[in-house]
Amino acid sequence: MQRPWYQQFWPWFLIVLPLCAVAASLYTFHLASSGADSMVVDDYYKKGRAINKDISELNKAAELKLIAELRYQNDELILKMEGRHNSGEAVRVNFNHPTLAKQDQQILMTSDANGVYRARLEQPLMKGQWNLQIEAFDGHWRMQKRIVLPIANRLLIRAGS
Repeated sequence: MQRPWYQQFWPWFLIVLPLCAVAASLYTFHLASSGADSMVVDDYYKKGRAINKDISELNKAAELKLIAELRYQNDELILKMEGRHNSGEAVRVNFNHPTLAKQDQQILMTSDANGVYRARLEQPLMKGQWNLQIEAFDGHWRMQKRIVLPIANRLLIRAGS
């Protein structure tokens, strides 16, 4: 006696293949619609003006002959600054990931009595390339460099280079 169709292998096999394709397409649609592309800029005019402002801030850091020594160990950031700057002024350190905006971190740091800036990070930084910006709290100078983490020992950043 022949078994009914629902107890045989081939009908179920032929039904499962299209169901897998439908499930994969729904998952792909979910991924595509779950968030905006963070690399797309809506207002190019404002972005262009910001670039010009960045250039003047970078030039100011070069005039002040600023040098930053950065260490990153055990989720602690240690920064030493040299050059003509106010040793007591707060600095803002930005770690911007080139493609993952959710990984970006902004840290406000103040110096201790020895002029060393220290801060613990909320979340560890991923290995790989980062855009690093160090700027005065009031924004009158800025230094930036593309870095690769992890840092072996220390990283020197010279303004204007």
